[in-house]
Formats: sequence, C-alpha cells, structure tokens
Amino acid sequence: MTEEMRIPLFPQLRLPFFLRLLACYLVFALVAGIFLAEVTVHPVRNVQGPADEMRMRRTAQQSHYELVDATIAAQDGATLRAWSIRPPNSNGNVVLLLHGLGDNRTGMTGYADLLLSHGFSVLMPDARAHGTSGGNLATFGLLETDDISRWLDWVQQNDHPMCIFGLGESMGAAQLLQSLRTETRFCAAVAESPFASFREIGYDRVGQRFNTGPWLGRTVFRPIVEFAFLYARLKYKLNFEQVSPEVAIARTKVPIFLIHGKADSNIPVRHADLIFARNPGISIWEVPNADHCGARSTAPEEFREKVLGWFASRETSQASSAVRASPQKASAEYMKRCPLKVVRKGSSANSGPFRTPKGEKSTGYPPVVAYEIQESGEITNIHLTRSSGFSSMDNYALDGFLGMRYNARPGCGVLETEATVTIDLGP
Repeated sequence: MTEEMRIPLFPQLRLPFFLRLLACYLVFALVAGIFLAEVTVHPVRNVQGPADEMRMRRTAQQSHYELVDATIAAQDGATLRAWSIRPPNSNGNVVLLLHGLGDNRTGMTGYADLLLSHGFSVLMPDARAHGTSGGNLATFGLLETDDISRWLDWVQQNDHPMCIFGLGESMGAAQLLQSLRTETRFCAAVAESPFASFREIGYDRVGQRFNTGPWLGRTVFRPIVEFAFLYARLKYKLNFEQVSPEVAIARTKVPIFLIHGKADSNIPVRHADLIFARNPGISIWEVPNADHCGARSTAPEEFREKVLGWFASRETSQASSAVRASPQKASAEYMKRCPLKVVRKGSSANSGPFRTPKGEKSTGYPPVVAYEIQESGEITNIHLTRSSGFSSMDNYALDGFLGMRYNARPGCGVLETEATVTIDLGP
C-alpha cells in the first residue's frame, strides 16, 4: 500500500519566520524613529565663543557700526538673544537674518557684511535651542513663527524702520517662509535653500543615507518617518505635519525671492520647485553648481545684485503703496505707533550736517528737521536748516513730511499735511 504524500500549502516554518522578520523590522523602525526625532528636536548647540564675539565687536567698532545686544522673551518663557547692528548712515531699513540648523548668529556674518555696507541695519538672532538663546527644543517653525513676530515687534519699537526685510538660509529660510502664513509686516523676504515640508525633508534624510533620494523614505523606510512624527507628537506635543513652508506661502502677499543651489546635496533643489508650484508669484533663482546655501560663494556678484536689487525694488513698491493710502491726521496714537522718520540722519563730509533750530520740536532723530504738531493733528512750521547748499537728500527728507514718502511701512500710511516748509541754507 502506497502512502499518500501531502504537501502543505503554507509551510509552517516560513510563516513564523516572516512574522519574526516583520516584528524585527518594526522594532528597528520604532527605535530609529525615536532616535531620529530626538536628534532632530535636540540639535547640537553651537555657541559662539568669546573670540567670535570679540571679533564681531571689533569689526563693528572699526566700521563705526553700532552693535547692541537684544533680548526678548518668547511665548513659552524662553529667553532669545540677538545682535542689533546699525551702520552710521542707515537707509532706514532693517533685515532680519535667520541662520540654519546647528549654527548660530555668527553664521550670518557674511550676509550682514553685505547689507551693512549698503546702509541696511541688521538683526541677528540665535534661534531657540541654538547659540545663546534659550529653549530646549528646535521646532522648525512651530514655535519659531511666534519668535519671529516678537523680533519684529522689537525692531519696530527700537528702530522704527521704513521697511523690515527677512533673509534666512536653510532652517532659517524655512522658518521665515512659515512665518508668512500670518506675518504681514515684511516688505519682502529672501529664502535660500529652504525645505518644502518637514515630511518631504524627512523622506530625503532617510534616503540620503543610501543615496537613493526620497523614494526609499516614502516606501521601505517610511515607518521610520511615521514613528518619528508620532513620537514627537506624543512626547513633545509637536505636530510636525504642520511644518510646511510650501503651504504657508500659498496665499501670502509678501514678495518672496527663493534661492536654491542646483547641486544642493543637503536639501535637494526639488524643494524649491515644490514651494514655487504653490505660489507662482514667487521669484526663483536656481544657481548652477551651487551646493547647500552656496549661492553667495558660487556667484557672489550675481548674488549681491539680485538680493540688493530685490530689497530696493520692494522698498520702492512699498513706498508707492503708502502714497496711494488714505491720508491720516497726526494723532497722538498715530505718532506713537508711527514716529516721524527721515531717512537721512547725522552728517557726512560730502553734504554737511543737518541741525535742528533751537527751541523747536524735532523728530527724535536729530539733527534733522523741526516741526510742530497742533491739537487738530496737523503738522506745521516744518523747518530745515543746513550749513551748506540744498541737496537731493534734503528733498528726500522733505518728501516725507509732504506725505509723499511718510511712514512707508506696514501699519503706517500717508500723513495729511499742508504745512509750509521753510528751508534755511545757513550762512
């Protein structure tokens, strides 16, 4: 009698092995996800040393810049610190400089040098959990958006700028773009090498280990990303799904100049394309042969011309908008919120000094122009005194008081005045 052979449809040994393999992979993905989340929210803190600070202060002194320490309290109580630097002949504008991950304010020194040499004041903060700023967690825009708004408050209260611009690189660029979801006080922004969303850069980070691009993170290693997001949300209450510069800029009215190196090996140029696709009104410059945040070193002259030109054009546009705004009276509340501001301050060897006539009220930026405010809110008796001939810079200053260029910045409109302007050319 022949014994019938039975072949099992599902071999008993293979199924348990597959389950064990799957369980091992999920454990690996969980551990890797937790590790990824922890190193992401706790970047290595790179604190500028005493030598770096002394070098910056020495440079400011040699260039006759005014460097002051700035401090604000964040919403969660963290103390945030920055340098505020003003050139001797300021153009009346301030640029907020935002550094990248694992860096500090000194990493933005190259940008600061360029801007200061062209009359811009700069504010250089250490991001939370970076440099000398407080905060235990880097949140990539979740908390930093409010930090940026608080820095803008500080700038308006201390500098009273005509325009506030933003310039960020890498993480700082992404934070800058995310702030534009709600922040409207920027006249314009420049973002170099930002990521499009935290999820997309997560896919890239996983794939970069194997030089595969984002597809590996989207497929085989996707559980690592998912566990990292879940862990951050459960332990730190951080919803990284909301970290998305591409979504934040979709409806912003703030002009954006996007810069990205085509050879970026850290945040691939596809992120710039994803951001641009959400808002085709953005201006974009993809720099050949430039690596991560490498536009300034790869094409220095073009970088200088494009960035300075971008800020100059947006300042002009902002001023034009102010001219079209409804005239306002010089009420006490208005004057407190929008102090009189004349771009020309101090003196120079070329044009001679301004001086304020004795006994008259001045703008608070002496020596510039004298004026009087009546109870009706009208400004009268505008008086400009010079010790040499009248120049185009005086014309620029007086235009402000005639309502042509007065307070051309967000939140301040054209001032209504029919005051007679007296010009004294001096002896």
